[in-house]
Amino acid sequence: MILSPLLFLFKVSQHPLPSLRYLKDTPMSAPSPKIPATVITGFLGAGKTTLIRGLLQNPGGRKLALIINEFGDVGVDGAVLKGCGDAACPEDRVIELANGCLCCTVADDFVPALETLLNRADPPDHIIIETSGLALPKPLVRAFTWPAVRSRVTVDGVVAVVAADAVAEGRFAPDAEALARQKAAMEAGDATVEHETPVQEVFEDQVLCADLILVSKTDLVDEAGLAAVAETVKALRPTAPPLVRVAHGDVDPNVLLGLSAAAEADLDARVSHHDNEEDHDHDDFTSFVAELPSQADPEALVRRLGEVTQRFGILRLKGFIDVPGKPMRLLVQGVGPRIQTSYDRLWAPDEARRSRLVVIGETGLDRAAIEAALAA
Repeated sequence: MILSPLLFLFKVSQHPLPSLRYLKDTPMSAPSPKIPATVITGFLGAGKTTLIRGLLQNPGGRKLALIINEFGDVGVDGAVLKGCGDAACPEDRVIELANGCLCCTVADDFVPALETLLNRADPPDHIIIETSGLALPKPLVRAFTWPAVRSRVTVDGVVAVVAADAVAEGRFAPDAEALARQKAAMEAGDATVEHETPVQEVFEDQVLCADLILVSKTDLVDEAGLAAVAETVKALRPTAPPLVRVAHGDVDPNVLLGLSAAAEADLDARVSHHDNEEDHDHDDFTSFVAELPSQADPEALVRRLGEVTQRFGILRLKGFIDVPGKPMRLLVQGVGPRIQTSYDRLWAPDEARRSRLVVIGETGLDRAAIEAALAA
């Protein structure tokens, strides 16, 4: 029988010697171990979802749970991962938070989502958190110091996924020397440090907070390109952890999980551009959902999407397309001008066969013109 605190005190006062002897001879139960959580961050299209899907297919014997955050009204990544059918992480252990930023909505979204997983009859062995491509990881890690969270979960590690092709092409950062100068000024507390693009600032914060850096899409660059990636990261973090090369999201789960970093206890060592700010916004970026008609010719669609992204400077495209006569939906993933498609699963019998794409870019995108070009 488990006694309430008041009842227990009453029993001790009535029978002091037996109760004291009981307390001395009975071992105290050990506190429940904290459930580890891994935060996977990385810019738009870096390959986070592909990485997680591979992890679900090879979890190393762990029961996993996912919290997925997306920048946009339609949760494409969540739909992809929920539809993969992996026993290690069934759909009811996948929580999707669309059209928001976890680090900005800790109390409203993140903590309740975490508690939902923790309060299950069969809690997970490990929680994977996929941030949106525009999220800053440090504010999210700080959320693990909240009283409702810190006694039950620990940040096993922050994993930054860096796209080799994008970094090698200089899309995220200036040359290494300029990057090193900016880093030194930031560490010296210079509030006037400016970045060439808001993309660069997000990229830097993600790398600076990481316990492990995965270089993805290594099949798209040569050794010179990979050397350029390493130089860029080293300029930003001279003491950065080793870079792990990954192609097609294939990585041993023991490399990703079990880092035991306890990142929430190490916040001061994780430099951020927003350390002196109470919050931050995403006014530099925008997103919308474009509705398209059914597409009979997927190859023509890919060509058109590539042209539209280049013409309007779109950072990211992702969504699902209805191809008449095909029982499966067509998954579209676009990063810059690179467009990839695949049939990911059957349309459900009661599911509307809609063609929808999430369009993400810097503020100022001409939505009407883009929608017209996509529907042409």
